[in-house]
Amino acid sequence: MYNTMKKLFTLALVLGALMFTGCATHMYKAENKNLSQTEVVLSQKNFKVVGQAEGHAKATMVLGIGGLSKRSVRANAVAEMYKAAKLSGSQTIININVKHAIVGLPPFYVRNIYTATGTIIEFTE
Repeated sequence: MYNTMKKLFTLALVLGALMFTGCATHMYKAENKNLSQTEVVLSQKNFKVVGQAEGHAKATMVLGIGGLSKRSVRANAVAEMYKAAKLSGSQTIININVKHAIVGLPPFYVRNIYTATGTIIEFTE
């Protein structure tokens, strides 16, 4: 009886520990895949930094079904960043970086989260 209780208690501890743990990976790739095709040489002080812009996009897959492709979700994050920046006049975004996080318990539940960040500058001349 004592051994059975000990085994059940150990099993309950292991199952409890598994239930309260999370699985996540984070990938940060330094890439320069800008949507804008304008080439700007910032060798002169003819601009000022206005602020930062950030955009988020997520896609969820259950049992491998659902969600958009990773490329589409990444593009949505960059589009959201441009929308949130509310650019006007001679403003643009430079130094665009995209962070990718995968959260869940593959292959049962996977959430791809992309966060795009960039620096807003405004040309003064």
